[in-house]
Amino acid sequence: MSESLDASATNADTTVAQVIDTIAETTSDVRTAISTDRGHSDKVNPTGDEQLAADLRADELFQQRLLAIDGVASYASEEREDVVDSTGRLHLAVDPLDGSSNLEPNSGMGTIFSVYSERPPTSGRNLVASGFVVYGPVTSMLVARNGRVREYLLEDGEKRLVDNDVTVPEDPTVFGFGGGVDSWTDSFESVAEEIRQELKLRYGGAMVADLNQVLNYGGVFAYPALSSRPEGKLRLQFEGHPMAYIVESAGGSSSDGEGSLLDAEPDGLHERTPLYLGNDALIDRIESSVAR
Repeated sequence: MSESLDASATNADTTVAQVIDTIAETTSDVRTAISTDRGHSDKVNPTGDEQLAADLRADELFQQRLLAIDGVASYASEEREDVVDSTGRLHLAVDPLDGSSNLEPNSGMGTIFSVYSERPPTSGRNLVASGFVVYGPVTSMLVARNGRVREYLLEDGEKRLVDNDVTVPEDPTVFGFGGGVDSWTDSFESVAEEIRQELKLRYGGAMVADLNQVLNYGGVFAYPALSSRPEGKLRLQFEGHPMAYIVESAGGSSSDGEGSLLDAEPDGLHERTPLYLGNDALIDRIESSVAR
């Protein structure tokens, strides 16, 4: 029995490595799509957001290449209504082009991916690995796996390790809060105002870029529950879980306002969630405030 379990673990590790390598290899083609597929598609995704041509092209690239990996059992995407099934043991959830609304002003965007042991929708405790790519001045990738976060620079699909142990700095410096002050609840606005007096604003409209600031400088990123939208804006399966896994693996905290995002189990594939990520003390303060 132990030999069988060891073989299964080895196979899963191999699949995770292949997923990471395949995403790295695909980023150069996504970069091309960002520059060439800049138009509107006249379509919307399952949660009603307008899809750009680049969103659809990035989704197509990742779906084709990731499902070609033998160990991948399913592919779920923020751009697709349903899960696409295959054979294998591990399940993928991908936000192919996070922050694509930044395409027109040529600002930051990225890709978010997560590897689950169970088919989505599922709990964040079933994550095996997650990561994100930032299409900035250079293309970089952070990967959380086995309790550690590593950062790579990507060039022509090849990855080069630049940090073997990414951790959230102890002294927070930056914050980024989405949703707009006029839409915040009173309980969040009160703690947000305190934090705004203490830290520097860094908010660019792409979660990958904003959270990367927190991982580099310490601080907090939040897209809170809103007065008109108590469920928040961001998707638990595609954004909440993978980013929480990264931040917690890097020594920080995550919350949906009540507890770790990793404990949240969505009822539907595209379920939304309030989201708070960053240094432990800041997340504790926000959680205590919004819980009231």
